[in-house]
Amino acid sequence: MILIASLVALSLASSPPPAPQPTPTPCSSVVGFHALDFWDGTWRVTSAGQYAGSDVVTAILDGCAVLENWTDADGSHGMSLFHYNAFDQTWAQLWVTDRATARGGLKEKFLIARFPDGGVRFQGRLPGLPGSSIILDRTTLTPLQDGTVHQLIEISRDGGSTWTMTFDAIYARVRRGS
Repeated sequence: MILIASLVALSLASSPPPAPQPTPTPCSSVVGFHALDFWDGTWRVTSAGQYAGSDVVTAILDGCAVLENWTDADGSHGMSLFHYNAFDQTWAQLWVTDRATARGGLKEKFLIARFPDGGVRFQGRLPGLPGSSIILDRTTLTPLQDGTVHQLIEISRDGGSTWTMTFDAIYARVRRGS
C-alpha cells in the first residue's frame, strides 16, 4: 500500500505542469461588444415633453457588459444588465425593478434587430401568472443626429401582429459615460 502511494505521489510530482490557457481577447477589441456605445452616459429622460426620469448607462467589466440604472420620476427604480455573447454573437437584456412582482417589472429580452442608423431592438415576453395571455414586449433604441436617443417600448397581445406603444421617450445626455 505504501509502495502504491509512493508511486502515485512520484508520478504526480513528475507530471508536466498544465498548459497555460490562452489569454482571452479583451471585450473592448471585439466589435460586437460596442452595439450600445451610443447609449453610454447619464441621461435626462422626457416623454411627451414631461420629465420621465433619469438613466445612467455604463459599460462595465472592461466593456464586457452594460449596466443601466433607471430612476423613474415617481421614485421607482430599475436596472438592466445587457450582455453580449461573443460565441453566438447575440445580445441579451435582463431588466429588474423594485416592482418585479408586477407584470413588466421583470423582463428578459434578446436583440432581434440592428438598424443602419445604429439603433437596436430587443424583444421578449412579459412574465405573467400561469394561464395568462402572452404579451410580447420590445424596446427600440435609436441614436439621433443631435446626440439624443429615442426609446420606444411597445407591447403586443396578438403574437406580434399589432403593437401598442407603452413608453415613448427622448434621452438627453447630461454627461458622457466611461
